[in-house]
Amino acid sequence: MLVLPYLLIWVQKKTWIILSGLGFLTDNAHRFKALLVYIEHRYCGKSIPFGSREEALKNASIRGYFNSAQAIADYAEVLIYIKKKLLAENSPVIVVGGSYGGMLASWFRLKYPHVALGVLASSAPILYFEDITPQNGYYSIVTKDFREASESCYKTIRESWSEIDRVASEPNGISILSKKFRTCDRLNNSDELKDYLDTIYCTAAQYNDPPMYPVTMACSGIDGAPEGSDILSRIFAGVVAYGGNSSCYTTSHNPTETSEGWAWQTCSEMVMPIGRGDNDTMFPPAPFNLTTFIQECTSIYGVSPRPHWVTTYYGGHNIELILRRFASNIIFSNGLRDPYSSGGVLKNISDSVLAILTVNGRMGTRGGARKWLRGGCVENSFKLLT
Repeated sequence: MLVLPYLLIWVQKKTWIILSGLGFLTDNAHRFKALLVYIEHRYCGKSIPFGSREEALKNASIRGYFNSAQAIADYAEVLIYIKKKLLAENSPVIVVGGSYGGMLASWFRLKYPHVALGVLASSAPILYFEDITPQNGYYSIVTKDFREASESCYKTIRESWSEIDRVASEPNGISILSKKFRTCDRLNNSDELKDYLDTIYCTAAQYNDPPMYPVTMACSGIDGAPEGSDILSRIFAGVVAYGGNSSCYTTSHNPTETSEGWAWQTCSEMVMPIGRGDNDTMFPPAPFNLTTFIQECTSIYGVSPRPHWVTTYYGGHNIELILRRFASNIIFSNGLRDPYSSGGVLKNISDSVLAILTVNGRMGTRGGARKWLRGGCVENSFKLLT
């Protein structure tokens, strides 16, 4: 009988498509003669309860089973079952996760230390709750990434927001903006355009991977616009450089399984107060307002967010103290160019709770894996390696 020295369990949708990019995991699984088992997060992909997605998401009561605590309980049950089924009860378990999956991984070690021997949590922003991390941490790193790529690009983006407002205030201003940015549908307001640009800049910074380096691409477009171009023409040149030349650009966000799932989780339990103040980033001010957030979530889902739930359930407001007292065998890996590293553990907590930092690391180059995806069903990468 072969007793498996390692066992890998991964939360991921479209697993086989992304598997080829996870050389760190597959190489080590082969090295240690691992069995690789892939598991989806509940309510994602085909792991839908109550017979159908429509039924599973019908109301807040049924949707309430879609949460992190029950997800990691699923993993514990599956892991224990598989080890028993394969007569591998004595095999040690190492948990590996990235982004939301990294959060799950670290929490798994805290909640199920009898199941997991250790953890590698990559880009796990477990400190981005309540007021542990400054609201503007995420946007500060996005700003830093762009500013280091090009000072002139940074200044153009910073100045563009007020120019958008100025044009929007003119007669037919929204139509002018729609034409200038070649939107597929007429913009409803200037905020729609700002949100679109916000998404481009944040995505570029978050996945600023070689060989494309999207931050550099966007800035090259902005800086390389024809001499004499106005601010918004330069910004649009950055959009084209980033996304490619197209007959029109879609600024609206069509709901997806991922976005719908993550929206529910952020409203119900993952209340991450990401915002920005006046003049502290290259973006316009948009402070996180808990009162407004509660009103919006209550209106959409009929539930009130629990901003203190994560810190209460997974370790208290002073999570570093909790890690020092109760945790062991956890490695927190962060690339400092990743915006979510602002909410990560960036220093050693103890001899066995360690931080590994890569100065130029991004979300796509951390932890030895070439691709970690963020948030929601597709992106919930939770891996258990025994």
